Amino acid sequence: MERLTLSDYGANHGIVNPVYGLPAPTMAGAPAASMHGPSAPPANMFDTVPGYEGTVAGGGGGYLPPPMPSVPMPVPEQAPNPPVWHIPSISEDRARQAFSTYVSSKCCYSSAPVREGVITNMESFNTYRYRLETFKESRSTEWSQEPYAGQPVDAGVQPAPGPWQIAAQSPAFFQEHKQTIKVPYTSSVKNCHLCLGMGRNPCTTCAGAGNKVCWVCNGSGYRHSDDRCTHCNGRGRENCSSCSGSGSCQCDTCRGKRQLLVFINLNVKWSIEKDDFLAQDSSGLKVEKLEEVSGKELYKDAQYMVYPVRGFPDASVAQASERLVRDHQVKYAQTSRILQQRQTIELIPITKVNYMWKGKPNVYYVYGNEFKVNADDYPATCCCSVM
Repeated sequence: MERLTLSDYGANHGIVNPVYGLPAPTMAGAPAASMHGPSAPPANMFDTVPGYEGTVAGGGGGYLPPPMPSVPMPVPEQAPNPPVWHIPSISEDRARQAFSTYVSSKCCYSSAPVREGVITNMESFNTYRYRLETFKESRSTEWSQEPYAGQPVDAGVQPAPGPWQIAAQSPAFFQEHKQTIKVPYTSSVKNCHLCLGMGRNPCTTCAGAGNKVCWVCNGSGYRHSDDRCTHCNGRGRENCSSCSGSGSCQCDTCRGKRQLLVFINLNVKWSIEKDDFLAQDSSGLKVEKLEEVSGKELYKDAQYMVYPVRGFPDASVAQASERLVRDHQVKYAQTSRILQQRQTIELIPITKVNYMWKGKPNVYYVYGNEFKVNADDYPATCCCSVM
């Protein structure tokens, strides 16, 4: 008669079937959910830790608001007198050189307009990109677990420090980084919820039977007519290779240790929140083109909290600065600790070049620090085909 096998871990969820007879009966012991992979730990598995009541397994509890500062926070330095804004422009020779480089990169463009075209007018358009960056620190917590192998257990020894009382090694300003810290005095030992403390789970390959139908003879014991199957020696079943015939495998959650060390992890994240504002211009160049290039930095200010830019020639830039500075300080101070802010203004030079070629007017644009060229209506193109 078939019997349930036992070991030091309790029921093995397999059967001794030395003659590979009929499939084993349904086994008992482990929960049905374990046959289909890990399940979430039950809520009552975790202790109540003062200051961490909203912590859940796997995170997802949201970022924790920082405490009110015990000492006055630094006040933004008063904005200095508005600088003298100097707006450079490019020369005719530089415009021609950029145009020539652009045309030479196009296999179907004739260079005749570059050589023969006569520049009649160059218009400079002052287009600005304002950027505000806020470097902040955010903290969240989650219950975590690992197989218990004698690690220190300190839950209840003394109250756990609050999430914002734990020291973390912060990176340099405006360098994104993450750090995970085990919260002191939150570690306790629990029986593994997945294997119910037995260290093993039913084998998912053979459903805990320890054997399965022979793949060569499909369980008949014979291959052709009366030829006995040599793979299973005529038994019709073969030993399960996944569990070596035991019917159970080591629990992946506790790795056979039967117990878990359960603790709270503090996840610290340093990140940069960035917003850009691009001033409108009347050059006629498509705005998306400007996303491909960099500009000349006209202004840079970095401190704990910045003041909005004042006195800039383009009023829309000053208005955007005031709006974004206010938005960042209101939005991110609720769930994070602002460590530093930085604002810059870039001039993205755009030059509209009007030229004549063969008695007809044409236009091209030179833009960005890279002197990129846009000439959608180039007058000397040919049809190229690949044979």
